[in-house]
Amino acid sequence: MTEYLKKIGNLCSKLLFSKANKELLLFIFFLALSGVFWLQTTLNEVYEREFAIPVSVVGIPRNAVLTSDETDTVRVTIRDKGITLLTYMYGDILRKVNVNFKNYSHGNGTGVITQQEMQKLIYQQLANGSRITSMKPEKLEFYYNYGDKKTVPVRWSGRVIPEELYFISRVAYSPDSITIYASPEKLDSINVVYTEQLNYANFRDTLRANCRLAKIRGVKMTPEHVKVTFCTDVLTEESIEGVPIKAINLPAGKSLRTFPSRVNVTFVTGVSVYRNLKPTDFTVVADFNEIKDHPQEKCHIYLKSVPRGISRARLETSMVDYLIESEE
Repeated sequence: MTEYLKKIGNLCSKLLFSKANKELLLFIFFLALSGVFWLQTTLNEVYEREFAIPVSVVGIPRNAVLTSDETDTVRVTIRDKGITLLTYMYGDILRKVNVNFKNYSHGNGTGVITQQEMQKLIYQQLANGSRITSMKPEKLEFYYNYGDKKTVPVRWSGRVIPEELYFISRVAYSPDSITIYASPEKLDSINVVYTEQLNYANFRDTLRANCRLAKIRGVKMTPEHVKVTFCTDVLTEESIEGVPIKAINLPAGKSLRTFPSRVNVTFVTGVSVYRNLKPTDFTVVADFNEIKDHPQEKCHIYLKSVPRGISRARLETSMVDYLIESEE
């Protein structure tokens, strides 16, 4: 076994230190050496690179509520040697900048950090040779209040279209309302909050979407996410018989009778809605004032209201016979 290993070692030595291999090893050595010099030269060159730096508001008083995002971002372009920029890219130096609430709060529900003030904070973390050549945005603002809040309903926003012959019969929200924190002026102007744009099409079963609420500048929402459920149903054209005709605007001592006293209503709705409909869910009226001002042999009747989920509703007839009677 020892002799076998010795033979292998001798063979490797011959291959490794042969003339051709010596030249290859020498080439690899000088290639590596030139690579080191190239890298050193490259890293000593001056470059510019943009960095996204999170900015957080700290030291918020217990009785204050931050109504803007707790963390914003500035995009800073820094000029320095490549080796320094690498430390910024892969180190912890530029991970975050903290701004103290009391230093920048104006006492009126807003705080502003100007570009010059932000640069001073960032320079505290940079090497001496680093220079900031540009920064966006030009200033950062944060908003707060001292507990002013309001509860408002949630509504969906976007494009939600089921398959042909289906329609959205009901929309449910969980939760159906949220709490918002903002300045008194903003609270007075907001009566509903909307989801971010939803985009769904060609579905037939119940659709459930977990979505964020659309942000409003200077407004904190709790919670920031809601679940929206779109219930679908199959469209069908149906009719319901025996809807009573009611008289309106009758003076005291008068009554109005129509012949017939009930009519049929045709409409489009969902199958599940149709199953639960009753004639009394519809309101059909005859107006005494119209009869008095324009007397004819027949009077007009009108479909005044229909239940939720009904569309394209129409009366089977629009005129009926009538009789006005005096009550004793």
